[in-house]
Amino acid sequence: MIPVSVMVTGRGTVSQRLKGRYNKERPPNFSTIFRPIIFWNITYRCNLYCLHCYIYASPEGSPDELPPEKALEIAEEIVELKIPLVVLTGGEPLLHQRFWDISKTLVDGGVKLVLSTNGTLITKDVAEKLGEYGFQYVGISLDSVNPDEHDRFRGMAGAYNRTLKGVKNSLEAGLDVGFRMTLTRYNIEEALKIIELSKALGVRRIAYYLIDMTGRAGEKLDLLPTHEQLKSFINRLIPRIEMDGGDPEILIVRGNFTGIYLADVLAEDREDFIKYLNLISAQGDCGRKTVSIYPNGRVKPCQFMDDIDIGDLSRQKLKEILNTENEDFMRYTQIYRFLRGEKCGSCIFNKICGGGSRGRAKAFYNDFWGDDPLCFIDPQEIAERWGYT
Repeated sequence: MIPVSVMVTGRGTVSQRLKGRYNKERPPNFSTIFRPIIFWNITYRCNLYCLHCYIYASPEGSPDELPPEKALEIAEEIVELKIPLVVLTGGEPLLHQRFWDISKTLVDGGVKLVLSTNGTLITKDVAEKLGEYGFQYVGISLDSVNPDEHDRFRGMAGAYNRTLKGVKNSLEAGLDVGFRMTLTRYNIEEALKIIELSKALGVRRIAYYLIDMTGRAGEKLDLLPTHEQLKSFINRLIPRIEMDGGDPEILIVRGNFTGIYLADVLAEDREDFIKYLNLISAQGDCGRKTVSIYPNGRVKPCQFMDDIDIGDLSRQKLKEILNTENEDFMRYTQIYRFLRGEKCGSCIFNKICGGGSRGRAKAFYNDFWGDDPLCFIDPQEIAERWGYT
């Protein structure tokens, strides 16, 4: 995750309320490798059928889910380990039959709680209940400001209007709300328009996800933006953030190489450049300060490594998985050591970046440890410019 607004302006809105104030002078230390942020995909069920879903969620769901009682046991294990923050996601997490019980267990145990949702099921009553249960933030997916395009991408007519209704209900209930937009070749040109919508509604955070090629997205390689599109988007984003003063807060997710590019653009001198790199490195990534729990209890380095397991909560305890003795876990805390692509394998920044997306590397080059096809930077040129060795 690249905190673009913090890099550009030194200011964040939601993230600094969740993690405390941080910037390039003082990188965050909110999570650690052994107490990571957990993205808990609690169900395969979803009322939508999105084109890019990394977990193959559907209205039917899957019988391969843990029993609800086991999910409650996992919530207790999370509390026991003093995990700082859990993002409840899915599928559509609000469809899990013990959603509220899981939430209460986590919040009562001192865990900060975030909801990742398509927003269509957030009625006024649900929004008020989310506030009562102590949710710190609600991230709601919106992939176009064009209702027809959003509905097409999300697989349901009327999804756009229902999503915006969920946004408004959440805001009226006093919740912090953010948009999550998955960037593709087909919507990246309009991506900045969501900022205007956010300001009009009072939404104070936008996370732009660079599409990952896992799940259903792995069957649609044409969705990937071009290098030119992505670089142009970032170049247009910087002055917009400066104009807005960091509100709404902007993040880029699933592309840490964009942070290297931003550091190169924003730095005033070598010392400044290194400060930006330290800020990026402190955010973590797949397996490094974040992990994901799937509905079947399998633990992943993150949501976007769907075919990689570092543990199985149907037969293990979470403390057994997040442990130095678990070689599978430790391997993914140091992904940079295994990169072998011509670019990523030799990149001087790969320890900071983590090699971008392993899903994109596998989908395009049939090599999990290969190059991320979306990376557009020239690491050698950047390193030489700042005397970084």
